[in-house]
Amino acid sequence: MSRSGLGRRSLRVRLVLFVSVAMVIVCAAMAFTTVFVQRVYLLGDLDQRVTDAAERSQGGLQRRTGDETDLGFLNERGQPAGTLAARFSAGRVIAAEVVTADGHQRVLTAAQRAALDGITTDGSLHTRNVPGLGTYRVTALGGDGVPVLVGLPMGDVQGMIDGLVVIEAVIAAVGLAAAAGAATVVIRRQLRPLGRVAATAAEVARVPLDRGEVAGLTRVPATDTDPGTETGQVGVVLNRLIDHVESSLAERQRTEDRMRRFLADASHELRTPLASIAGYAEMMKRGTRRIEPELAWHRVAAQSARMTGLVEDLLLLARLDEGRPLRSDEVNLATLVAEAVWDARAAGSGHHWQLSLRVDDGRAAVVGDPSRLHQVVANLLSNARVHTPVGTKITVAVEATDAWCVVRVLDDGPGIPPDLLPSVFERFTRADASRSRAPGEEGGSGLGLAIAAAITEAHRGRIDVVSEPGRTEFSVTLPSADGGAGPALRRGL
Repeated sequence: MSRSGLGRRSLRVRLVLFVSVAMVIVCAAMAFTTVFVQRVYLLGDLDQRVTDAAERSQGGLQRRTGDETDLGFLNERGQPAGTLAARFSAGRVIAAEVVTADGHQRVLTAAQRAALDGITTDGSLHTRNVPGLGTYRVTALGGDGVPVLVGLPMGDVQGMIDGLVVIEAVIAAVGLAAAAGAATVVIRRQLRPLGRVAATAAEVARVPLDRGEVAGLTRVPATDTDPGTETGQVGVVLNRLIDHVESSLAERQRTEDRMRRFLADASHELRTPLASIAGYAEMMKRGTRRIEPELAWHRVAAQSARMTGLVEDLLLLARLDEGRPLRSDEVNLATLVAEAVWDARAAGSGHHWQLSLRVDDGRAAVVGDPSRLHQVVANLLSNARVHTPVGTKITVAVEATDAWCVVRVLDDGPGIPPDLLPSVFERFTRADASRSRAPGEEGGSGLGLAIAAAITEAHRGRIDVVSEPGRTEFSVTLPSADGGAGPALRRGL
């Protein structure tokens, strides 16, 4: 049997035992109360009958003319069987008789009379055990009348009480057995949802979560997630936990996939210039005449610069991922964008460049690192220039409000492929699926937009893109230095 099955059985047993013990206590308390109340009532009735019998006997003696041992009043009608009467003098019983079952009188023995000694004539009730006759409830009356002692047997009362105890015990036992059975059925039924929740948890626990892609984990059924019950609340919480585990594992898998893809892309990007450098170096070592030494050195320097730039880009991304602080200066975004557009126009003279400043006083102030913000704008302009044909119109606009400053780069080129658009800001994303490029072929490493996005996020801004054939727009939104976000950005940086 599984550990969860043992746990459920143990819980069920404990609940049944608890209910049984509680019912035993309740039944015992009720039985004790019933017997106690009934005993008090029966004894009170018996005491009243003893007192009434003593008063009748004393009255009967006053009408009789016998001597001081006369107990003839026991022959009168109405005296029940077992009635005991005695006459005494100076505190000692001098005559005592009892009414037998056949209605006659029988004289008590000396031992039986001795059991009645010491009873005062004050009308108080006493319990005495008379040998051969059993337990009696007796009283003695004196006063102005003739002293007399009368007693009635307690056997009937005691028998009734004993019978009541037996009946209570039988009823309690039957009720307890029935209640225990009902409690077992009810508890078993109520614990079924908990058993299903435990089974779900056990099934999830058996899934190898430490490796591979994890998806489609078992959930607690909807019938066992009623928030109005304790078990349902456990089911709801367990489903939330499973959702959290599944999403965390999926994110871990995505991170691992991105890391593997990143390492593969970085390795390829670094291997290409290294292979080129090694090839040219080997050609120079052999002294081949197919290439001039000056040209070879030029290509080696170019590939070295390309590899250096790639390594620097990777280091920048690593620093941004670590959250290292950037410079925190006030930057006029309008001036920064204008300078970047002039640089881009010099590099891409075949494109039509247009600058639009939509600011009130000619300045759009933000707080950040000037060189990194310039890199963001330069990467966006370079991306627009490289991936659009000659003659494309590229419009750069700067907008400023009290809270935000926005830089928009709009071109009327062919647009970004729809399948590439969701991952355009991921690292090593390029429009050409092939990673192979001929030496000297112009093209980036696929890190420009990723760097722009990382720098923007480090400045507590956001970068967006919308694209369709004939219109592609990148927008960078940064907190304004004059707005409420500026001081918080300065503290964060």
